[in-house]
Amino acid sequence: MTLHMYRISRCVVLCLAFLLPGLTLAEESATQHPRLLLTADGVQHIRSSLGQVPLFDRTVEITKQEVDAEIASGIHVPLPVDFSGGYTHERHKRNFFIAEKAGALFQILGDEKYAAYLRDMLFEYAEMYPKLPLHPKERSYARGKLFWQCLNDANWLLYMSLAYDAIYDWLSEEDRAFLNSQLFRPFADFLSIGNPQFFNRVHNHSTWGTAAVGMLGLVLDDNELIDRALYGLKDDGLELGALDDDGGFIKVADQRVGFLANLEEPFSPDGYYTEGPYYQRYAMYPFLAFAIAMENAKPEYKVLQHKDGVLLNAVNALIQLSDANGEFFAINDAQKGMSIFTPSMTLAVSAAYAYGDESPQLLSVAGGQGRVRLDQAGLALAAGVADGRAEARDQRSVLLRDGPEGKQGGIGVLRSGNLSAVFKFTAQGLSHGHYDKLSYSLHDNGDEIIQDYGLVRFVNIGQKGGGNYLPENSTWAKQSIAHNTVVLDEKSHFGGDYAIGSQHHSTLTYASLDDESLLTLYAEEVNAYPSAKLGRALSLVSLPGLDRPLLVDLITVSGAAKTIDIPTHYLGQFIEISEPLITPTIYAPLGTDSGYQHILEEARTDVGSGEPLKFTWLNENRFYTMFRSVKPGDAFVHGRVGANDPDFNLRRDPVLIHRRSPVSDRNSFLSIIESHGSYSPVTELSMGQQSVISGLDIVFDSPEYTVATITLRSGDSFSLAWAHEDFSSDRTHEIQLPGGVLRWTGPQLVEKREH
Repeated sequence: MTLHMYRISRCVVLCLAFLLPGLTLAEESATQHPRLLLTADGVQHIRSSLGQVPLFDRTVEITKQEVDAEIASGIHVPLPVDFSGGYTHERHKRNFFIAEKAGALFQILGDEKYAAYLRDMLFEYAEMYPKLPLHPKERSYARGKLFWQCLNDANWLLYMSLAYDAIYDWLSEEDRAFLNSQLFRPFADFLSIGNPQFFNRVHNHSTWGTAAVGMLGLVLDDNELIDRALYGLKDDGLELGALDDDGGFIKVADQRVGFLANLEEPFSPDGYYTEGPYYQRYAMYPFLAFAIAMENAKPEYKVLQHKDGVLLNAVNALIQLSDANGEFFAINDAQKGMSIFTPSMTLAVSAAYAYGDESPQLLSVAGGQGRVRLDQAGLALAAGVADGRAEARDQRSVLLRDGPEGKQGGIGVLRSGNLSAVFKFTAQGLSHGHYDKLSYSLHDNGDEIIQDYGLVRFVNIGQKGGGNYLPENSTWAKQSIAHNTVVLDEKSHFGGDYAIGSQHHSTLTYASLDDESLLTLYAEEVNAYPSAKLGRALSLVSLPGLDRPLLVDLITVSGAAKTIDIPTHYLGQFIEISEPLITPTIYAPLGTDSGYQHILEEARTDVGSGEPLKFTWLNENRFYTMFRSVKPGDAFVHGRVGANDPDFNLRRDPVLIHRRSPVSDRNSFLSIIESHGSYSPVTELSMGQQSVISGLDIVFDSPEYTVATITLRSGDSFSLAWAHEDFSSDRTHEIQLPGGVLRWTGPQLVEKREH
């Protein structure tokens, strides 16, 4: 039975209750628990299905073993003292995870030991909470009590509200009164009224805060708490323009607040979350938990349907923003390795399946996760897996708009063969955004080839700054030179100023995603530098005679600048470069600020002839060769990240920086990256280590058009052309070249040249 059938069943029960004398619909709803993610009628169906749905049964057994072990070890509620990664932080975090699971087990198995364990734990917290001062660690703009920041306190309240809901009817009236007065209501007031700078924001922090308060409101059937969650605090006393410790605005004039505002502002209609997939994955739990709980307990609010059901679209967006291994692309602040198989995605996947279109592709994600949620949506997902209806994830080229109305740039993923190119031309991304307009990364069958650095943070590793963001996140990871973009005069986009960057976004001028032989995204940026216009056309091009597509990358820079730097953050082993390496006698940082202070210059390659540079490296036993158009006087800096890093917080990754100085009013840079050949460390056999490309030339360049030729070792050659001003699909373009007239229709051309 699917969740849609459960809804019908519940509707019948509620309608019958409404007709019974002395019992109104409102009274029935207010007195029946559980009523959040796990519902009373859902529990009955789950109990009748035990032993029949393998994935669900396995999840119950794994959860039972985990919770039973915790019960055997006793209840641990230590006085909070640590940052994330420390014992007290991790203990309280484990408590709320275990509590939610214990509540689910009580409902599903009917064993009162789980309810008793949960009651006793809550009593321990109720005894401690009224005496708790603010957390002793003072780093956060909104210090918590159980944790060093209110964000984690909100995590605790949301999960504990789910646990409380599960045993609410089991508890005596006196027990509930004690817990409400000593623990839950003071906790909700502290997170909201006591910390408006945390609660009244548009940010993943306040999403957790509003959802947590709202979940408790649903448990208690308290409309005041529910409204506070949905719409925020009316009079918060905050000063406009105040900044938090992440550099993000706490309050902006005319900005709406509350859960619904957090649902409307950061999400685009396509489901892209402006902070990026790493934080979207984190925020999806409170977003969906509260929305589904409202759907179950107070469907008249239609929270799950808000903004045309964008939350369900967002799950698909997250899946599209992951690589072949399911790992999220590193966009803005992001830890490498986080994937769609993380436990925080189990709710997202089950919700999208049960409340959405029951997509068979979600079943394959659930299979990869190896577990489901212990609620009726999780049962529906597990039943679909048991029925053998799972299909492989359909990851294709996709364009996701950014901004609440989809008008603030966006992000695109070009996919052809095993290659995926991720092109970022978004808005700033709130306080977790980076200064990297028109940046890209390249992935091959799940391996990073051209990387985005991600964040500088060792999450939950206490020895590294308490598991918090490290100084190098600001001085390196957020700076433009840390990304594969264009940097002028050794200064980051918008001067690295959050307030300025938040006012602007890049503009998509052209997209072609239908023809896999020529996939293109073309975007422009006119605000990153006041005196310059940046353009970038990124393509995956399949040419006859080549086994794999080529990444073709055209960059244009128009306007005043003294120096243009184009970094390529390749991963792998340097193999060869077409011009000599010049090594310094003393290694020194490349600059003094804007991230340059963290790059150690290891060598330099000067270009004198104007012939394209050829650079080859080896990554995961495959060769990659980049051809880059150059001008006489250009240089390539071979750098290594890690200078001015006294605590060794940065990875020692390589970077190749194409530098042009002096520059003209208009500059174009064309590069092609070919993946080719293989190397076996077992047989020590190298195959296809030489690129099949023999030449790359820009033969025409103007503000209106750029034309280039690619020549293969086979002798075949191809013309590539771009229009820069008129992107109409039916516009015919003509250019007089030395060899004749080049004519094409549409904004871009790839054509084999006839000899």
